[in-house]
Amino acid sequence: MDQIPLYPMRFEPIYQYRIWGGRRLADLLTAPLPDNDPIGEAWILSDRDDHASLIANGQLKGQTISQLMEHWPVQLMGKLSRRFSRFPLLLKFLDARELLSVQVHPSDQKTDYIPVGEHGKTEAWVVLEAGHESRIYAGLKPGTTADNLRQAITDGAVADHLAYFTPKPGNSVFLPAGTVHALGGDIVVFEVQQNSDVTFRLYDWNHVDAKTGKPRALQIDQAFACIDFAQGAIEPIVPVMEATMPVERERIFQCEHFHLWRLRGQSPFIVGEIDVPRILVCLEGKGEIEHDDVVYAIRKGDVFLLPAVVGVRTFWPCSAVNLLEIAIP
Repeated sequence: MDQIPLYPMRFEPIYQYRIWGGRRLADLLTAPLPDNDPIGEAWILSDRDDHASLIANGQLKGQTISQLMEHWPVQLMGKLSRRFSRFPLLLKFLDARELLSVQVHPSDQKTDYIPVGEHGKTEAWVVLEAGHESRIYAGLKPGTTADNLRQAITDGAVADHLAYFTPKPGNSVFLPAGTVHALGGDIVVFEVQQNSDVTFRLYDWNHVDAKTGKPRALQIDQAFACIDFAQGAIEPIVPVMEATMPVERERIFQCEHFHLWRLRGQSPFIVGEIDVPRILVCLEGKGEIEHDDVVYAIRKGDVFLLPAVVGVRTFWPCSAVNLLEIAIP
């Protein structure tokens, strides 16, 4: 098995019940949603012990991303193979019909609040669907202190201290670790983040979990220890246009943990890189790439991991496409 050459790999989504979720991910992903529960998250590339993504195509169908990292580290990660023992990013689609909890994630420097084997959590969102009632809360209003924010929790007035805006499809938001944030009101986003599941809830809008009949637990003290009170209002990112031909290529995020570009067009264009992995996420349209004489079809909602050995490929659109390409710096 270890001698099998790696190839472009598609992964099955891992659906997650969330009390604030909806059913709109059924319009984005081909895998049917489970039951009638509100589904808030689809983890589309996850190297977690409790939720490891399964390969959905090719000779290694049914293997996990964790097994790839263990048995094919150089083929998969190339020159990054010595840096990471597990895949460093976690990718999701979120369907927030209701508001998520007001929450914060620790930075890598907050080691007292990060469980062994975990990391901090810087993340970013690309808005796919939004309406007039949609909201993104990101950062604190001027004058917010630990004391008046604690009082606001008691008074149920946390929203008075949160900066917010009404998002539009295409907006992109970067959330450094330590940023107080939430979103909801019928909004669907793509999320890229460090491979971490450490979240501290500050306030939960008086939600009650229908499955338990109880409110969800808060972690107020841990949240306050991790909040960056200097982080003011966060606005949507202004993309940097890097190319217009043969495809519009916009750089949206560039931080120490991930780089992300949006590619839009209908002429063939280049994806991938030599000796490092890349990830493709198809948001609209469809197309295909070829590797070792095999054609790989990429449809709306698909996530494909291009292992380092795949290198540079040509993406052939079948129609106008909207594609995200993600790199690990």
